[in-house]
Amino acid sequence: MAGKKDKIKTEKLTGEIRIPAIEPGATAHYKPNLAKPEHNEALGFPGERVKNWKVAAVDKMGDLLSKYRSLQVYMDICVKCGACTDKCHYYLGTKDPKNMPVARQELMRKVYRKYFTIGGKLAPGLANAEEMTEDVMDEWYNYFHQCSQCRRCSVFCPYGIDTAEVTMAAREIMNSVGIGHKYCNEILGKVTTVGNNLGMEKAALKNTLEFVEEDVEEEDGVAVKYPLDEVGADVLVIAPSADFFSSPHIEGFTGYGKVFHEAGVSWTVSSYASEFANFGMFIGNYDTMKKVAQRIKDAAHDLKVKRIIVGECGHAWRVAYSFWNTLIGPFDFLDPKYRAPTHICEFTLDLIKRDGIKIDKSANDDRIVTFHDSCNVARASRMGDMPGGQFDIPREVIKSVCNNFVEMHEDAIREFTYCCGGGGGLLTDELMDLRVKGAMPRAQTLHEVVERDGVNTMAMICAICKAQFSKVLPKYGFDMEIVASVHQLVANAIVLHGKIGV
Repeated sequence: MAGKKDKIKTEKLTGEIRIPAIEPGATAHYKPNLAKPEHNEALGFPGERVKNWKVAAVDKMGDLLSKYRSLQVYMDICVKCGACTDKCHYYLGTKDPKNMPVARQELMRKVYRKYFTIGGKLAPGLANAEEMTEDVMDEWYNYFHQCSQCRRCSVFCPYGIDTAEVTMAAREIMNSVGIGHKYCNEILGKVTTVGNNLGMEKAALKNTLEFVEEDVEEEDGVAVKYPLDEVGADVLVIAPSADFFSSPHIEGFTGYGKVFHEAGVSWTVSSYASEFANFGMFIGNYDTMKKVAQRIKDAAHDLKVKRIIVGECGHAWRVAYSFWNTLIGPFDFLDPKYRAPTHICEFTLDLIKRDGIKIDKSANDDRIVTFHDSCNVARASRMGDMPGGQFDIPREVIKSVCNNFVEMHEDAIREFTYCCGGGGGLLTDELMDLRVKGAMPRAQTLHEVVERDGVNTMAMICAICKAQFSKVLPKYGFDMEIVASVHQLVANAIVLHGKIGV
């Protein structure tokens, strides 16, 4: 499984993950492209770095510290015990010590101590305090964009320090003074105007849904509908926009439609709010997060649906599950007997358990399947009505539609799962080297079950994971086809009734 020959060097896959010897500054040159003025201004940020940016950045830090008590606690309580140092996939892959979570947080803590603690003000040298300078801000921009906000380090921290929240705060501070990340801010501009991350207009979305209908009818002989803007439908489906155009995402979306068809449930997609993903979380800006989420609530209200069911997207599920109620709630216009929101895996598993849909598991007998727990589902949300549902429900769906399922190593699944390496707004080409290195731990654990058990499919319920793995796993010698949607497997196994001419 050696990596292919290209400009990006990949570690040899052995199935083992080793703590590397440090290489200071190894990724100090990695940075995403800066947002253009129009990208920043569309979100209410300064177009370019403001003249008094140092003072403004410190003032913004003070504002966040007063607003979010947890942030100040995280600044104060770290004892540098080292429990998190080897838990970050980026440190394991890049060897750069500033990708140790404690070191990345320290970039902010040094500035915090200088301006917000007595020791830092009176004796900055003794307190390891540091002024906000051009060099400091450059390090912030580089290294806080080498964190995917996956929260794996938080699982191992004895104090529960959430590095993701520190990263979100740092990015919020940078955006507030006009130092924005192009990939995230440009995407957010599209979703807040057009309704999806890709900037797909209604006509293009309509054509895509018609194409899916034609494809299903040609392949299965059944007229399955993929409706758009159907007022009065029972269900509004919100999916990541990747589900509308690329593999293996669209195969999963195809599966959603087949499930609704067989269940006899009317549903629709909204052209106004077709996007489930919410990059507002990546940049740490709750106003932007709310603006993106509000479109979904407005669409559900205007289309007069009874419930909202969301598709396979990791961070979007975190936003929906953990933030929707306080951001845009209440959802009192929906049918109260349904959980708001409901994950598509919950909906499908309930049908399978009630024999509401018929499954032919042998349709997936050519696959030996493992499951990748996506970070924001695994460590920042739940699913269903029991603890651990976010782990068990997707697995139960897979086992219900496949005869061959294998788990990866217990230290690399469930709450201990490794990140795909492309989350947190890092799914951009200029960070490809970082993305490949960040995927190394998962590639190692995947390699182990491929060699031992013959695994040929890794299923997942996150659009970013699918996009990331499809791009980087081939650099480790895996076939891109190893990446699959959970509902792609459902689509294969579901037995459709009402075949034309039958």
